[in-house]
Amino acid sequence: MILEVNGVSKEVAAAPDTPLLYVLRNDLGLAGTRFGCGGGQCGACFVLLDGRPMASCDMPASFAVGKKVTTVEGLGNGSLHPVQKALIAEQAAQCGYCMSGIAVSAAALLSNNRNPNEAEIRSALDKNLCRCGSHNRVVKAVLRAAKEMK
Repeated sequence: MILEVNGVSKEVAAAPDTPLLYVLRNDLGLAGTRFGCGGGQCGACFVLLDGRPMASCDMPASFAVGKKVTTVEGLGNGSLHPVQKALIAEQAAQCGYCMSGIAVSAAALLSNNRNPNEAEIRSALDKNLCRCGSHNRVVKAVLRAAKEMK
């Protein structure tokens, strides 16, 4: 099966029902996408599928065939995306486990809404769980990224 990941077509030998998360991590070496709950409920495994944040842990890899998959590694096209820069600048990560999914979700928000307010940011990141409680710093970071992207 052929997948388009971060702008590059990649042939993978995985079974079609293998979760996309495992294909990304194990077959393609893209370890930024994390395993969290295994049920698509926590957001740690989020990738962009045709620009929409989607859980990759419970998505068969075959579902992504013919779609554009963007991982946290591919957000900035070779450099850091403004969201990634802002998450670092605001020291938004504590343990950092959830941050790849949060970065992906925030980038999707900012691609559709260049000037979100705090409520819109919180709504867009609602499916991204952070056990460390860094949500307020994450919101500040997304606001900062939006300002930078103007």
